[in-house]
Amino acid sequence: MKIALLSFDVEEFDMPFEYGGKPSMEEQITTSTVGLSKLLPLLEKFQAKSTIYCTGVYATAKSEIIKKISEFHEIASHNHYHSTYKTEDLKTSREILEKVTGKKVIGFRMPRMAPVSNQDLIEAGYQYNASINPTYLPGRYDYRHVSRIFYKEDNLLQFPASVSPKYRIPLFWIAFHNFPLSFFFYLCKKVLQKDGYLHLYFHPWEFTNYTNANNGAKYPFYLKRNNGEKMEQRFEKLLQFLKKEGCEFQTTGEFLKDKI
Repeated sequence: MKIALLSFDVEEFDMPFEYGGKPSMEEQITTSTVGLSKLLPLLEKFQAKSTIYCTGVYATAKSEIIKKISEFHEIASHNHYHSTYKTEDLKTSREILEKVTGKKVIGFRMPRMAPVSNQDLIEAGYQYNASINPTYLPGRYDYRHVSRIFYKEDNLLQFPASVSPKYRIPLFWIAFHNFPLSFFFYLCKKVLQKDGYLHLYFHPWEFTNYTNANNGAKYPFYLKRNNGEKMEQRFEKLLQFLKKEGCEFQTTGEFLKDKI
């Protein structure tokens, strides 16, 4: 059986600050909320379960939405704040999400795939860490030495995002926006053939025209491609492709249940 593991980072949309923008907190929350309103119907159409990595800030601001999402999808932590980090935030975010959803939260992904202590995650109550992209991204990280597939480290399960088997070409959200779909699907097929599962991650704000917002941000060309309605169309084609490949959609927690 082939398994498709879709994940989405739901956060206060603070990326404009990296490019000279100054969005209000209300705008940050609204951007992700509008994106969710575009994304969720597509997932429902294909009955595609997913894992939602949510910040404590967003869950507090939009608790009704996250509660509703948790009825079908897995909710995991994306830290408390998206832009700042303190060790105590790990536990705080988990507690907020569990209070909102009424369900146990076992997974974590650090914003921007930044490093995080295994011991800190274990002490905060997490069972798996999905904060690794095992590829080379200039200016961000170089994890070419890390296993492409899930593994245990310090008694914590690590669940890297999928990259191509041979050259570790990343299949993260920026690649999806910029690669021709035929090439992206070719790489996905290679991963499914090699690993038996495909682990992808995106953000709801990709389904909005965020680069057109009047907040002063000046984005590079690769962040301006295929957002909004074009992203909706491309993402639906991805779901169709995965169905055609015979994939079963699972949450990360379901997939890792017998491996933790």
